[in-house]
Amino acid sequence: MDFQNKTVVVTGGASGIGKTICDEFRKNGANVCIIDLLENDYFVGDIADENTLRSFAEKVIRDYKGVDYLINNAMLSKGGLMDCSYDDFNYVLRVGVTAPFMLTKLFLNHLNEGASIVNISSTRARMSQPNTESYTAAKGAISALTHALAITLAGKARVNSISPGWIDTGFQVYEGPDAEQHPVKRVGNPLDIAHMVLYLCSDKAGFITGQDFCIDGGMTRQMIYHNDFGWTFGA
Repeated sequence: MDFQNKTVVVTGGASGIGKTICDEFRKNGANVCIIDLLENDYFVGDIADENTLRSFAEKVIRDYKGVDYLINNAMLSKGGLMDCSYDDFNYVLRVGVTAPFMLTKLFLNHLNEGASIVNISSTRARMSQPNTESYTAAKGAISALTHALAITLAGKARVNSISPGWIDTGFQVYEGPDAEQHPVKRVGNPLDIAHMVLYLCSDKAGFITGQDFCIDGGMTRQMIYHNDFGWTFGA
């Protein structure tokens, strides 16, 4: 896919899935604007802070005039009901939900024709492990925010989300039950997500908006019982 001279904004683009997304856009000719707490070549800052978001958006607009693609990827967890404080819970929501909303608002009048927004949600928006409420709540919210933005921005930008399953950000290859539990017989890696991000931003996805794409190797369709696929329940 050709993204020559297109401008893409990626939150949390300095590591993990976000870094791979940035790498793939760069390979295809895009100007990549990262904001991350980790050191990177564009902007270091905390997206939970409104003034930081404003400073970042001003820099992007000053450097490139307009934005073609906004990838809301940054996220963290502060645990859940057993150990997450009021402030920590709200911090996670600011990173995972408020920042995507605010960045969309800040770039609203600077979205180029054919703009696309991709939010990274999670299969945690529809299934959970114990004590994950901060992360799960934010991912559920970003999925709902996606279809709301898609309607509000109709004719101006397409908005979709991706819900990754188990993605090993170190590209580790797994064997045995970890791989076998997946219908595709492997654990995912960041390229599985990056490829879908680039597709959703391309003209090939021009008739797609307001949708969530679950990329989990089929796990949310797989029923697993005791002794299935090498998995046993242990007390």
